[in-house]
Amino acid sequence: MEKCTRRDFLKTAGIVGGGIVLSSGSLLHAQEAALKGGKKVNVALIGVGAEGKVLLESMLKIPYINFVAICDIWPRNAKYAFVKILRGVKQKPKIYEDYKDVIKNHAKELDAAVIATPDFWHAPHTNAFLEAGVNVYCEKMMSDTVEGAKSMVRAMKKSGKLLQIGHQRKSNPRYIYAHDVLLRKVGICGTIMACNGQWNRAVTKDIVVNKNVEIPQETLKKYGYKDMHQFLNWRWFKGLGGGAISDLGAHQIDIFAWMLGARPSAVMASGNSGYYENHDWDDNVMCIFEYDKSFQGKPVQAFYQVLTTTSSGGGYFESFMGDKGTLKMSENADISTLFRENSVLKEEWDKLAKEGVIGEGGAVAAVKKADVRESGPLAAYGFPKEIPGFVEGKPIHMYHLENFFGAVQGKNKLSCDAAHAFEAEAAVFKARDAIAAGKKLTFSESDFVVD
Repeated sequence: MEKCTRRDFLKTAGIVGGGIVLSSGSLLHAQEAALKGGKKVNVALIGVGAEGKVLLESMLKIPYINFVAICDIWPRNAKYAFVKILRGVKQKPKIYEDYKDVIKNHAKELDAAVIATPDFWHAPHTNAFLEAGVNVYCEKMMSDTVEGAKSMVRAMKKSGKLLQIGHQRKSNPRYIYAHDVLLRKVGICGTIMACNGQWNRAVTKDIVVNKNVEIPQETLKKYGYKDMHQFLNWRWFKGLGGGAISDLGAHQIDIFAWMLGARPSAVMASGNSGYYENHDWDDNVMCIFEYDKSFQGKPVQAFYQVLTTTSSGGGYFESFMGDKGTLKMSENADISTLFRENSVLKEEWDKLAKEGVIGEGGAVAAVKKADVRESGPLAAYGFPKEIPGFVEGKPIHMYHLENFFGAVQGKNKLSCDAAHAFEAEAAVFKARDAIAAGKKLTFSESDFVVD
């Protein structure tokens, strides 16, 4: 294994917005200083549902953000965002129901629009803002259809504006460190031939609200919803979202390709439904992706499952398994672990731990030489305590947002523009097709490229 210290990673980490999470008092002071200094970035937030609220919480910690407008068809959501912004950074953005009014009244002053609406609205919203000359950060999936996703790539290219898609792991310093240093510089796993990923969630009841706060039926119909139940639980309905394989799997299937440095060549998948009686999409999905050649020049298989009927199995993670070790990654640092194969000398890994490349190993049961080829307990190590750019407790979406706003300011390049995001999401669309077809499907070059 080649010697590598955190110093080797500094250059890579520099592409990530590494700002410090501020207290509320210092945040207000920094906000005022940034805005008075002319460094503000004017932003419109389109959609303040579950994900929109998460993004808002992160943006409130970025001092130079100036909220110009909030848009949501549900007044309850818009009011929530307005109050949060007013209390957090003392700003009073305008409130809108229709995104077209945001464009009409504010396009010339906006630097960016942050879009966190349901999947089927992503393409219409994104394309409209790009055409109006506004940079866009849009949550994944790019769309509920392949054509919708392609239209976003075309709109980005035609407008010349920036379009970042919300695959936030691409800006996470720990994931970048794993990609650049652990897998490539150090070769911590040795030869990788298999991957495994999952996102298992416990049973969750559909969202319901009191009748007195429901959106009027005519408004729901205007914006593409059959009723309030669809509006609140859109992820589970065809024509609105893509189910669990899109909602959760898109993040991790993207990581397979990124870490392996390869596009998948084939996929087989199976889904089952019936637990939730009023959902269109599968409750649980299992699939296998094949990669003809990774960055190491070897074929790799990657198994992925997303379950919504049980939380067992260790939560959510992606594992890369090689003949020397396994890298188990997660946005949850407590889940992330490195496992050393018993056939690899302990001294090699201990040296890396001493140099700060990996964390120190934990207590491991003794394994006899005769058991080396068996599936006995593996020595566990961790990540180094300090990774450049990583801030303990910092919201996981904040790195990706900072990367986007940094690019808007001309300070860095995007971590995940629409063209690259489409490559990852093309694999998700094909997995959905494989479930419907009930057979193995192959990829062609045209599946990943938008003309």
